[in-house]
Amino acid sequence: MAHTNGVESFWALLKRGYHGTFHVMSAEHLPRYVDEFANRNNARGMTTEAQIADTLKATEGRKLPYRKLTGND
Repeated sequence: MAHTNGVESFWALLKRGYHGTFHVMSAEHLPRYVDEFANRNNARGMTTEAQIADTLKATEGRKLPYRKLTGND
């Protein structure tokens, strides 16, 4: 079941992250910030070990070269 309180809670957490941790979110990277907070929201009921295992499973077989990470392609 989805309701407006869930959406409002998600956006409140995103705004709290903006004011508390990131301070600046560029429009270019905004989808990445939203993805991060969506992942945090979806994993909130998981144990730490399960979150780590899920993260490692998602990164399996992927590469992120330093040049691509820094935008020096």
